[in-house]
Amino acid sequence: MIAIRPMTRNDVAAVKVIEDELFPIDAWSKDLFLEELAQNSSSREVAVAVQNDEIVGYASFRYVGKQGDVNTVAVAKQFQGQGIGTILMDWLEAQAVLHRVTEIFLEVRSDNDAAIKMYQARDYVRIDIRRNYYGNSIDANIMRKKVTNV
Repeated sequence: MIAIRPMTRNDVAAVKVIEDELFPIDAWSKDLFLEELAQNSSSREVAVAVQNDEIVGYASFRYVGKQGDVNTVAVAKQFQGQGIGTILMDWLEAQAVLHRVTEIFLEVRSDNDAAIKMYQARDYVRIDIRRNYYGNSIDANIMRKKVTNV
């Protein structure tokens, strides 16, 4: 069973291991995760997905006014394909409703077909492309979802 709970400073080391494995070229730094935590509950909600006391994923949502951004959402490689990404997205979208957000934005790597398909299935629509956003000629698809149950 997967539990979603707020991320703490003590979780950052485990989260960083997942981050480095998934994004070896452009991984977030430890300091960046700590900055996210420092803004938790004022303009961010940051959480981890836990299974059997092991952190298997994480997510961060930023909100300002009626707009929200998925800052990051990730699932450890060995746990992908088990619905954990969906659970984290459910949590992120619940945060949007809680904070009265009417639009959610995100960037996703153009070469991440599985994530793009998941987002499209959740009614995210590509609205733009940021060329070479991730370096190495990898673009970012900018996607948006209208939140209707606010």
